[in-house]
Amino acid sequence: MSGDREPVIHEGEASPGFVDEVLDALETLWLSAPSVPAEDRTLFMLAVSEVTTNIVQHSEPGVRVQVRLSADEGQLRAVVRDTAPAVVLDLESAELPDAESESGRGLALTVAVLDEFRHDGTEDGNLWTLRRSFGTAPR
Repeated sequence: MSGDREPVIHEGEASPGFVDEVLDALETLWLSAPSVPAEDRTLFMLAVSEVTTNIVQHSEPGVRVQVRLSADEGQLRAVVRDTAPAVVLDLESAELPDAESESGRGLALTVAVLDEFRHDGTEDGNLWTLRRSFGTAPR
């Protein structure tokens, strides 16, 4: 794949329809990167969907989100920025809840399917970095 491929960028308010718009942006990315393996597409889409869903669910009205998606050099990458107050998360201890739980799986699933998942709280909001190398087995 070419390293000079333009990223797909989507910006909007953290509202219920935003996650669907990000999934549409991923479809645009797949059109420009047809050689991305199907399993990697699926797992990366799951991770991006989980992160953006969490942002939408936990944000106050008016929070803005920017998602920058790219595929090159054998990997998929998403950089997500939001304007919500910075949150404190311990991603290293994220684990799946028991089978009866109705929520709480998102971050643990995201950690499991990515090679890199990082969150940084800043004075401007939150910065999320997601990276998946092609062919990586889920943890």
